[in-house]
Amino acid sequence: MTHSSSSSNNNTSSKSSLVIATGVVIATLYFGRRIFIPVALALVLSFLLTPLVVWLQKIRLGRVPAVLVVQLLCLALAAGVGWGVSKQLLEITSHINDYRDNIEENIRSLHSHKNGPLIQATATIQELNKELGTAPAQAAKAANNQNGAAHPAKPIPVQVTAPPTNFFQDLATLLGPLAEPLETAALVIVFMAFMLIHREDMRNRLIRLGGQGQLTVVTQALEDASERLSRYLLLQFLVNACYGSLFGLGLYIIGVPHALLWGAMGSLLRFVPYVGTWIAAAFPMAMAIAVFPGWKQALLAFALFAVLELTVANVIEPWLYGSHVGVSPLAILVAAIFWATLWGPVGLILSTPLTLCLILVGRYVPQMSFLEVLFGDAPVLKPEELYYQRMLAMDPDEARNVAESYLEKNSLSSFYESVLIPALRLAEEDRHTDVLGDRSAEFISQCTRELIDDLGDRIPQPSEASAANENCVPAENSQYADTAVVCVPARDDADELVGMMLAQLLHQAGNKQARHIAIGSMEDMLKQVEEIGSQVICVSALPPFAVGQARTLCKRLRARLHNVSLVVGLWGFSGGVPRAEQRVGPAAADAVCTSLADAMLQIRRLAEARVEEKAVFSPGSVSAEDAANAATAPADK
Repeated sequence: MTHSSSSSNNNTSSKSSLVIATGVVIATLYFGRRIFIPVALALVLSFLLTPLVVWLQKIRLGRVPAVLVVQLLCLALAAGVGWGVSKQLLEITSHINDYRDNIEENIRSLHSHKNGPLIQATATIQELNKELGTAPAQAAKAANNQNGAAHPAKPIPVQVTAPPTNFFQDLATLLGPLAEPLETAALVIVFMAFMLIHREDMRNRLIRLGGQGQLTVVTQALEDASERLSRYLLLQFLVNACYGSLFGLGLYIIGVPHALLWGAMGSLLRFVPYVGTWIAAAFPMAMAIAVFPGWKQALLAFALFAVLELTVANVIEPWLYGSHVGVSPLAILVAAIFWATLWGPVGLILSTPLTLCLILVGRYVPQMSFLEVLFGDAPVLKPEELYYQRMLAMDPDEARNVAESYLEKNSLSSFYESVLIPALRLAEEDRHTDVLGDRSAEFISQCTRELIDDLGDRIPQPSEASAANENCVPAENSQYADTAVVCVPARDDADELVGMMLAQLLHQAGNKQARHIAIGSMEDMLKQVEEIGSQVICVSALPPFAVGQARTLCKRLRARLHNVSLVVGLWGFSGGVPRAEQRVGPAAADAVCTSLADAMLQIRRLAEARVEEKAVFSPGSVSAEDAANAATAPADK
């Protein structure tokens, strides 16, 4: 009792410590954003530009000159694009009043009648707002006039002493709203230069910091992070730059003004998950509505956006770096909201790279593994676990969907081997430990039986089966097509279900006589096997609970049926075939296997051996010595 209470207190304290640490980290990121934002931007840009710096070093350029050249190229590109975008943005702001009339005219053109109900209602509301707005103003003016007549106001001179300023305050006042972005840009340049020049030193320090006793893990994590991030960021930058260039060129051809501005916005906003591309498309469409009469240019701009976005999102990006970046869609959305709340628009752009870094930390740091589970796009549950979980939830339809999804890319034998048998093993373990009730166990068994039957109906005839299937042998080429093979369960329904799977696969491989029998008492099953007259018997047992029964059943079969070949299948036995042979016993069976594929090979081997033995010892057969004597007899004469 004391031990359980102390462990509970330890768990509670660890959870409280984790919550406190998370709160401290979030508060630090928020209040220290003036430092952390430039560091994060510099880190992402250093990952992006590292391949270019390495390439310049390969052509005999030093590290520092290579970094300076790369930074100068980036600054020149940013200054050129920024100058053109700023110029066009100023032109837009200076002509806003000129666009108002055209926008109103285009809105009116949506209605068929000039004095339609909507227009009249809008005009009425506008007149009412004007009346409500002018009435208080007139009343206040009248009151002021009366007070002014009674008490004429005299201006009171006020002298304001400005506080002393320094050079940086005067510079910030001169630059106005550009002061903070320029300060951030300067810090980014400094941090980025330091990271590019001293990247090996930073890497070694991180390894020294986190590599105590786990040098291999930290090294692998850093290599994976640098490679994945560099490749992803470089490809994403190239894709977005090409997207913005094509978008701006298309708008220029359509005739939409300020195409450079809209192209640059398209490239930049495409880094924002989900909504960025729609915002980038909305601005040029609004400009087209404001400039051109009618809706032709606006519709053409939308069509251009739709074609580019569908092509890039569904063809170009999956071809370059896959359909996903290792982050789940929900995690991208949550991360975008989180980082935008902390750091504003910059956090929105950096949300995906930063989340990818967290996933890599969770992958290689055991204490942070929950990050990969929460944010990663890898399946949280394995197919067998998902199938079993849906069966526990009494949802056979979704469990069947799991099977259908797996069978789209894998064979039937692989589905049985990798999904269905492990799921049955999970159910057997829970049933024998009283975690799974009899009603749930019966439901899982019945639904799985129906699934196996349905999948068996899809099995093609041996003559129609594909020769590429490793388990498919046409009947006319099979030496054991007519060999009677029966699968006998050792103990439970799960053993019978695996026997059904094996019989199906044998039938698919060309054995027309393969069958299974239902679970029952040992005497009844022995009678059924004897009546069938099978030559090869496979005892199906799902470890760890059916091994003893399988050994007992083999002994009974040996004692009752002398001229049969026995195969024992301990499906998924953890020790492999050698350990399985030790558990069953050397004389209990002719072959022991742990997988369906191995069982099929052993059954084929035993069946072919029986066919050859029957051909040698059958009446009227000629021995090899007699055949040789007959061949040399004419020569002796």
